[in-house]
Amino acid sequence: MSHPLYVAFIWHQHQPLYKSRGGAEAHSSGGQYRLPWVRLHGTKDYLDLVLLLERYPNLHQTVNLVPSLILQIEDYVAGTAIDPYLALTLTPVEQLDQEQKEFIVEHFFDGNHHTLVDPHPRYAELYEQRQDKGREWCVNHWGLEDFGDLLMWHNLAWIDPLFWDDSLVAGWLEKGKGFSLSDRQLIITKHREILSQIIPQHRKMQDAGQLEVTTTPYTHPILPLLADTNAGRVAVPQMALPQQRFQFADDITRHLQKSWQMYEERFGRSPRGLWPSEQSVSPAMLPYVAKSGFQWLCSDEAVLGWSLKHFFNRDETGNVYDPEMLYRPYRLETPAGDLSIVFRDHRLSDLIGFTYGTMEPKRAASDLVGHLEAISRSLKQRNGGNLDQPWLVTIALDGENCWEYYPQDGKPFLESLYQTLNSHTGIKLVTVSEFLDQHPATETIPADQLHSGSWVDGSFTTWIGDPAKNRAWDLLTTARQVLANHPEATEETNPEAWEALYAAEGSDWFWWFGEGHSSNQDAMFDQLFREHLAALYQALREPIPDNVRRAVEVHAKQGDHAPQGFIHPTVDGRGDEQDWDKAGRIEVGGARGTMHQSSEIQRLWYGLDHLNFYVRLDFRSGVQPGVDCPPELNLLWYYADRPMRNSPIPLTELPDEAPLTYQFHHHLGVNLLTQTVRLQEAGDDFKWYSRKTRAQVGLDKCLEISVPWADLQVQPDYPLKMVVVLSENGRYRQYFPENALIAIAVP
Repeated sequence: MSHPLYVAFIWHQHQPLYKSRGGAEAHSSGGQYRLPWVRLHGTKDYLDLVLLLERYPNLHQTVNLVPSLILQIEDYVAGTAIDPYLALTLTPVEQLDQEQKEFIVEHFFDGNHHTLVDPHPRYAELYEQRQDKGREWCVNHWGLEDFGDLLMWHNLAWIDPLFWDDSLVAGWLEKGKGFSLSDRQLIITKHREILSQIIPQHRKMQDAGQLEVTTTPYTHPILPLLADTNAGRVAVPQMALPQQRFQFADDITRHLQKSWQMYEERFGRSPRGLWPSEQSVSPAMLPYVAKSGFQWLCSDEAVLGWSLKHFFNRDETGNVYDPEMLYRPYRLETPAGDLSIVFRDHRLSDLIGFTYGTMEPKRAASDLVGHLEAISRSLKQRNGGNLDQPWLVTIALDGENCWEYYPQDGKPFLESLYQTLNSHTGIKLVTVSEFLDQHPATETIPADQLHSGSWVDGSFTTWIGDPAKNRAWDLLTTARQVLANHPEATEETNPEAWEALYAAEGSDWFWWFGEGHSSNQDAMFDQLFREHLAALYQALREPIPDNVRRAVEVHAKQGDHAPQGFIHPTVDGRGDEQDWDKAGRIEVGGARGTMHQSSEIQRLWYGLDHLNFYVRLDFRSGVQPGVDCPPELNLLWYYADRPMRNSPIPLTELPDEAPLTYQFHHHLGVNLLTQTVRLQEAGDDFKWYSRKTRAQVGLDKCLEISVPWADLQVQPDYPLKMVVVLSENGRYRQYFPENALIAIAVP
C-alpha cells in the first residue's frame, strides 16, 4: 500500500497570565489585567485560524489551547476583565489627563506598524506624526479628535481581516476618522462577540472530526523543572543553578489534573494530546503524564537528536539528510503505561513563525509545499521509490504572534497554502491522534534515554541558569516551601494560595528575566510574577518577604547584546526601530583603543532570518561617508571548524593584530558613495574571486545591508564569524568589534 506524506500542523495558542493579584506593588485597581494581549490576540488570531480551515474540510489540524488562556478569554467574554488599554478606550477623551495621554501616545501603536498601522491612512498619519515630531509634541498638540481616533484605531486594527465584511467593522474602516465614544463602546462589544465564539468553534470542529484540540499543564509551567531544577544540567553540565533546589514533582500532577478537568468541561470529552509547556520533556515527568491519561505529547527535533545522539544535518535547501529518523512517532515506555511522542521539524516551523511573513504570500505557501514535496521525494528514494509505510511530518509552532508580521494577518498565505494542499494528492493533513490511531509508533525510545530539554536548543537555559532567572527560582522555591509548611492549606480550604502558586510557576516570567529576551514590558512581567508570590503569602497570612517587594532585576536599556530573535528589516537606510528591536547590538563610538578614539560610527546592529543576514551602522549626527568617515565598508566571514579555502583581508596598511591577521572565505565590499556592492570568495593561492550577489544596500539616516544566505552558499546550522572593516582607496582605516569577531549561526 502506498501512502501520501502525512503532515500534522499543531498551532499553540498561549498568553501569560496577565491578571493582577495585587500584593507586592498593587494599584488601587487590584484584580485588573495588566496587559491587553489576550483580548487583542483573541480578536485577531484564534477564531480566524480555524474559520479559515473550516472552508477546507478535508484538511485536518491540531490546535493547542492553554488552560490559563481559556480562563482569560472567558473573563473578557463575561465582561469581568478590564485592562488599561480597554479602560482608556472607554474613557471620554474630554476626561483624559496628562499621564493618560502620555500612555496612549506611547502604547496605542503597540504592534507591527508595517501590517497593523501603515495600511490604514488615519492610523498611519498619527504614527508618522509621533515618529517625526516626537511623543511630547503629540501629547501637547493633538486635539481631542486625534486622541479619540487613536483609541479607536488601536482596537480596530487588531480585528482580523476575516471579519472586515461585518457591517459595523466595514463602516468603521470606511469612516476612518472622527470616531465617537459610542463607536469605541461598540468596538469593545465587537471584541467580546468574537472572543465568545473561540471555544465553541473549536469544540464544533473537533466534534466534526476536522480538528483535534489539545491542552497544556494548567498555567504553562516547565514540568521537568518542577520535578527538579537540576534537570537544567542535563544539557548544560556546568550550568549555574539557583541557591535552592526546586523539587515538587507533585505539582506536575496538580497542573495536569486541572488542565484535564477544564478540558472535559469545555469540550465534552477527554483530551488525548499534551503540548508540554515550551515543548519541554524529561524522563522524570513521563510517568505523571501517562498516569494522568494522556496518550501523546509533542517536542522538538533537538530533543530527539539529543535522545538518539544524532544531529539532524540539512542540505543547502534546509531539508534533513535523515528523514526516516525525524518524520515518525516514537513510543515511550513508562511504569504508568506507554506514551507516543512526535517531534516537530524545527526549521519548517520557524519558516512559518519567522520568515514567510516577509515573502509574497503565494510564493511563501509554494515554498512550504515545495519543502514537503522534497521530503516526500527523499523518503521515496530511500524506500524503493514509493511510500510503502506512513511517515508523519510535524509542524508545530506558536499560532498567534507570527501573523502580526504577515500581510492581512496571514489570510492570503493560509488561503494559498490550503488551496494548494486541498487538491494535492501526495500530501495529507491529519491530526496527530488520527494518525496514531491508524499508524501506531513502531520505534521506541527508552524512557530514561529521553533527553531533558525544550524547543530552544534542546536545553532549559532560556528559563534557568542566568543570575536573574535563578533569583526568581529562589523566590519561587521559598514561597513553595512556605505553602508546604501549611498542610492545612489544601486546594479546597485555601484555593487562593494554590492559584497564586500555579500562576507563579508559569514559564513566561522566567523567559523574560535576564539575558536572551527583552520587551518594553519586562518590568511588568517582573511585577506580575512577584504579585502572584505576594498573593500566596497573603492567602496564608504570612508576611511578604522584602525581596518579593523588590524587582528581580533592574530593567534598564541594554548595551551590547546578542540577537534576541529573527528580524526582517526593510533595507532603506532609515533604521526603523521596530525592524531592528530584536537585533544584536555593539556600541562602537565609546569603544576603547587607539583605533576607535574618534570613531564616526556609533553603533553596529546585526541580525538574521532564514533568507538573509543583516547589518546596520549608525553614524554620528551629520557624518557624511567619504568626508567624515572612510567611504568603503568591508564585511568578511570565515567558517569556524570548516575546512575550506581562505584568504587574507584584501586591504593594505593592515595592523598586525588579530583578527585582522586572520584569513576569511567571503568578502562583501560596499562603496558608501555609490551604494554599489561586490562579493568575493577565497580561492587557490590565497586569491579572491568575484561572485554574483543579491545583497542590498540602503543609506539614508543610517546604513543598512542585507546579504542572502544563498550568496554565501552555506548550509543551515553553519557557524560563522564576521568582522567589519572600513577602508579608503583599498587602505585599512578602522575595524570593529575591537579585538573580537561577531559570531553568527545560519538558521
